[in-house]
Amino acid sequence: MSTPENLNSFCSGNKCPCQEKCPLSSALKVIGGKWKIPIICSLYNDGPTRYNELRRKIKGVTNTMLAFSLKELEGDGIVLRTQYNEMPLRVEYELTESSESLIPILGKLSAWGKEWKN
Repeated sequence: MSTPENLNSFCSGNKCPCQEKCPLSSALKVIGGKWKIPIICSLYNDGPTRYNELRRKIKGVTNTMLAFSLKELEGDGIVLRTQYNEMPLRVEYELTESSESLIPILGKLSAWGKEWKN
């Protein structure tokens, strides 16, 4: 099996992608896990969303995992958390501008998943 050209930059010689500082490992740390991609997709499709609404849309996610995943995505600059100082307190989550480049990649990954499944 041949290696695609864009993988050659870090998959050549003794530079295995499983080794230290692998770009794929770095990317998977940001979007990996069971809940991060559904969160990203929901925010992309629906725009700014409140926490409880997001929890209802993502079937099966617990409060703990949703809060943890949102906190990690915020820390990685993928999600923006906006707190409005009003009563009752209102918090919304949305994708950051820098996360826009991730959407086409997820689209290609989705297309690959459809092909792989068949």
